[in-house]
Amino acid sequence: MLNPQDTLMFAEAAEAGAVIARQFAANAETVKVLAASLRANPPRGIVTCARGSSDHAATFAKYLFETRLGLLTTSAAPSIASVYGTAPALADMLAIAISQSGKSPDILATVDAAKSAGARTVAMVNVADSPLAGQVDTLLPLHAGPERSVAATKSYIASIASLLNLAAHWSEDTELLAALEPAPALLAQAWACDWTPLVEQLATARGLYVIGRGIGFGIAQEAALKFKETSGLHAEAFSAAEVKHGPMALVGPDFPLLVFRQADETAESVDELVREVVARGGQVLIAGEAVDGAIHLPVPAAHPAIEPMLQVQAFYRAVNALSVRRGFNPDQPPHLAKVTETL
Repeated sequence: MLNPQDTLMFAEAAEAGAVIARQFAANAETVKVLAASLRANPPRGIVTCARGSSDHAATFAKYLFETRLGLLTTSAAPSIASVYGTAPALADMLAIAISQSGKSPDILATVDAAKSAGARTVAMVNVADSPLAGQVDTLLPLHAGPERSVAATKSYIASIASLLNLAAHWSEDTELLAALEPAPALLAQAWACDWTPLVEQLATARGLYVIGRGIGFGIAQEAALKFKETSGLHAEAFSAAEVKHGPMALVGPDFPLLVFRQADETAESVDELVREVVARGGQVLIAGEAVDGAIHLPVPAAHPAIEPMLQVQAFYRAVNALSVRRGFNPDQPPHLAKVTETL
């Protein structure tokens, strides 16, 4: 049987702390110049462009930028440019493309359309000499290094970190800037967290919901994808605010919840949901502060905006182990390839 510590996914995800330290150092001057320019000439809004795990980072960006900067942030549908051949009115917008490979034709078409419409363009991309990197006004390399496992891990965390770094400098949020300094060490601590209960509880599961709210919702989306991608386990991501609107009907002893909770304004509503599910006999695993009746998954304490990044790092180690436990190889998911070039 495959040892979970022998997978590429394990080795690559374990690098996240070093990746973030490298990224912050390498991009420091570029981020400061970009942030100053954006303060001097604020965009009227932000549009993100991404697919897959990168699009889950874009979900994180929406909540981050709207709460920290007060700027409407929306996700572009790449097919508008690549298939329909049209572009919204994006003059004076900031367009941020997030990608691991920087090669997907639909992302390239969307950025080209945004630039032609008058948007300022930024790429957060791992392959620094990719077509996307050469297409934009400002390049912020992710500096994650080669990622060979099909399941993206360190490049996703690098995207989250890059977004946090830009938001902190742009908003001149001294508290968030200070909180980012220990992020590499905190990621190492998160990697060491014991999430064995998740592996034990989900070893024979057939499906589950993954719950987040606010800036934690993008992490819930990413976790749901990884369950499907690596472990053959059907998972759906929902906001804690939406799960009661129909999906709650499936929740019970045989349909568990994985909940990502950060200690911000969303915490009370998330706790209320967890207590309700536990009272109904449902099984809940919760990352963040413990709630009575739920199975607690430990994560280092940190600034609320950084907590989701630490939670997904701990999750990656657990889902890698779960994949092996369920008889899969997380590096070689069936029917998937590392680079998906959609039109």
